[in-house]
Amino acid sequence: MFGEQLLRMISGLLIGVWVARYLGPEQFGVFSYAIAFVAIFGSIAKLGLDGIVVRNLVIEPHKRDLYLGTAFWLKFAGALITLSIVSAVILFTANNHETNLYIFIIASGIVFQSFEVIDFYFQSKVLSKFVSLCKLTQLLISSLLKIYFVLLGADLLWFVVISVVDQFSLAISLAYAYSRQKTETFYFKFDKGIGKDMLLDAKPLIIAGIMVSIYSSIDRVIIKEMLGVREVGLYSVATGLTTALYFIPMLITNSLFPAILNAKQRSVDIYNRRLTKLYKYMLSVGFLICLLVSVFASLIISILYGYQYADSSVILQIYVWNFLLICFSSIFGKWLLSENLQYLLPRFTLMAIVVNVTACFIFIPL
Repeated sequence: MFGEQLLRMISGLLIGVWVARYLGPEQFGVFSYAIAFVAIFGSIAKLGLDGIVVRNLVIEPHKRDLYLGTAFWLKFAGALITLSIVSAVILFTANNHETNLYIFIIASGIVFQSFEVIDFYFQSKVLSKFVSLCKLTQLLISSLLKIYFVLLGADLLWFVVISVVDQFSLAISLAYAYSRQKTETFYFKFDKGIGKDMLLDAKPLIIAGIMVSIYSSIDRVIIKEMLGVREVGLYSVATGLTTALYFIPMLITNSLFPAILNAKQRSVDIYNRRLTKLYKYMLSVGFLICLLVSVFASLIISILYGYQYADSSVILQIYVWNFLLICFSSIFGKWLLSENLQYLLPRFTLMAIVVNVTACFIFIPL
């Protein structure tokens, strides 16, 4: 799984940079805007079922086909609802026909997310290596297509189509991997009672998922509406480079935090000292990285993206400091779970949405 994530990050950085250079700020801005627009509604299709299905499969493995089949059709229905909502909302935007077409094409790929339930099955059996192999297949197909279309000099439309191919190739790979398990098919199974229970369990997760989607994508939508697609392209380059760094605190925290929790069983004082040391270490690393990127932002943008994205360097100088906050929150989130305070997370996310949207409307015009 780690290998798959590492290859995905490297591919995203190298091929993603090449695609961005090829498309230019305006076309890349349109592409980034379309993805962000769909992402706001994408959590509806997931229905918050991910962890719940895995939990149920572990507790009641004998109901495997019913849980998988019910979740599959619930997700399929959620995808159709999401597609309908996106189709309705784009009518009230100021987008041209071409941009709306891109949004609809990207949104149509959500239908194939129903096959994610196979991923849940493999998780419940601790067989995630099969899912990683499927995702690597998807990554290979996607990367080769992007390289081919750049060399061919293709229009933006073909890069938009790749987003649907990504979803389709992953769905086919997962279906094939599941068929190799020699188990009964679940595609024609559905239980109304189980579906109702899962949706009730998932209700707070659906709300939290929608909130996170809004928080993480609304800025690009607002920038497009207020400044235009070129500015979205410049902004997306800077945010993309910063996001690529997020694996560092996640990896360190996931590696060290279990040891810190074990120390809590022996002594609260040792636990607090180790937790404090982790905060100091993480924030020191984060500060150093932010300082280096901020100082050399112009050089980084120039080498990776070229002169046409020169204005992104100023954005990167500011936005990269968000990485320092991620270094903090990666530990803070783990601490909340260890203290059983995860119920506070939706409140923090709601606060973030209010601050984000309000600040966008205040500072973007300035």
